[in-house]
Amino acid sequence: MPAVTPILKTHPCIKKRPAPVVTAADLPYPCSLVFNAGVIKYRGEYVMVFRNDYGTDQTAYETENKKFAGTSVGVARSKNGIDGWVFDPVPLMDSNDPAKDPEMRRLYDPRVIEIEGKLYLCLAMDTRHGIRGCIAELSEDLRSYKIISASVPENRNMVLFPERIGGEFVRLERPMPVYSRGRDRFDIWLSRSPDMVYWGRSELVLGVEDVPFANDKIGPTASPIKTERGWLTLIHAVDKDESRGKNGWEKSWKKRYTAGLMLLDLNDPSKVLSVYNEPLIAPDLPVETDEGFRQNVIFPCGMLLEDSGEVKIYYGASDTCVCLATADVNDLLALL
Repeated sequence: MPAVTPILKTHPCIKKRPAPVVTAADLPYPCSLVFNAGVIKYRGEYVMVFRNDYGTDQTAYETENKKFAGTSVGVARSKNGIDGWVFDPVPLMDSNDPAKDPEMRRLYDPRVIEIEGKLYLCLAMDTRHGIRGCIAELSEDLRSYKIISASVPENRNMVLFPERIGGEFVRLERPMPVYSRGRDRFDIWLSRSPDMVYWGRSELVLGVEDVPFANDKIGPTASPIKTERGWLTLIHAVDKDESRGKNGWEKSWKKRYTAGLMLLDLNDPSKVLSVYNEPLIAPDLPVETDEGFRQNVIFPCGMLLEDSGEVKIYYGASDTCVCLATADVNDLLALL
């Protein structure tokens, strides 16, 4: 299936690796789809925390209506952040864990960040009574976690800033106010906390109507990068067309996800300094447009600034694999 219309292209300053950096075949335990991975540099290596959906395949899904058996979150490490990933032998968390809270259905879409020497995960949490955004503290060995904060429904796509701002922890998030905004008409908000547990003083950051290439919803993606000009921040943007047909395993997939870019004020990140008015990353490689569970989906969950000025952007492609794009930080700032 080719890229959907209207055609959107990745900006030339972005260099995509032509092949995924992690696929389902790489995992040491059952995996159908591996995607939406957060990545940080930690203790001399790159640490990836990824989502894994398992328990079916395309043929069984399409012909037998065999849905996924579960979702897990796993950990892998690499010396260069590109290849040679070494996977922990068992997932960090699993929706089929018999010891989990019976109210909880699954945790997924992890973002990982280190703040003041502690590791934190932001996750979406499906429960029997709605979707909650949660924050977990991750152990130093990356093998255990403790949930320290969870929102009321419906909220998700949370990302933490990598340091306190004005003495407070700060996060971006994407609540889902169906009654006031309409189905999928969702925006980016910001909340603050004195202790990573209690969150409030929430403010609107960016509305979907402020993004020219989105007609459906927008949301945060990866933890922002601090630069002299402001917080360099990725967003995801969704456009929908009812004329689109079967773009993946499902009978109908009418949405396209792209990645955008904005710059937030260093001292008050609820203030938007600039928004790039075209997509930064769009689905335009075969692995993004012709293959996978939900085609035409770009969803970053990790962004790293190297000492050289290179920015690494890790993104889920078609909800199926983990891909990597790079750019120079000055080229990104020049767009803003």
